[in-house]
Amino acid sequence: MALALVIERFLQLRTSRVAPDTLIDEVLGVTRTSLPGNDVVVKLADNSVLGSVLAAGLHTVIAEPRLTETALRQSFENAGRKAVHGLERYLNTLGTIAAAAPLLGLLGTVVGMIEIFGSQAPTGGSGGNPQALAHGISVALYNTAFGLIVAIPALMFYRYFRGRVDEFQLELELACERLVPHLMRFAVKS
Repeated sequence: MALALVIERFLQLRTSRVAPDTLIDEVLGVTRTSLPGNDVVVKLADNSVLGSVLAAGLHTVIAEPRLTETALRQSFENAGRKAVHGLERYLNTLGTIAAAAPLLGLLGTVVGMIEIFGSQAPTGGSGGNPQALAHGISVALYNTAFGLIVAIPALMFYRYFRGRVDEFQLELELACERLVPHLMRFAVKS
């Protein structure tokens, strides 16, 4: 399951899907002299996550020409929150797997050890076979090893994706900050 989540996040958190490098400059260029038509804004929203956030601001300016800067910023903020929530999709699940896997491995080891020591109970005058006991302990420790084999990469990828989401969040914020004064030129002063 962790592997499937890692692959899915790698595909979804690509720069081209989230925040293409030249998108903000293209939007500034298209809106240099006038606001674009609704079809262009819809196309922008379908382009990427950043495109959907920028399109939300454009929709707001187009829908309400007497817009205040505070209202425009609020529109960008709401769209940004929704976008970041989508970027964080499955990260909690991956973090939970990273935290729970070693515990499940330890549980398997403890249960295995209980079984081993229970089966080694002295019968008659013999104290049990030390070789069988050692072999049973080594088999029981496989559970801990498997738990760590799952947890360590899951934790590494969780941290990596968490950092990517934080970087993208900053990019979204900076792009919106660049676009706010540009779009406010089109607002009708009351």
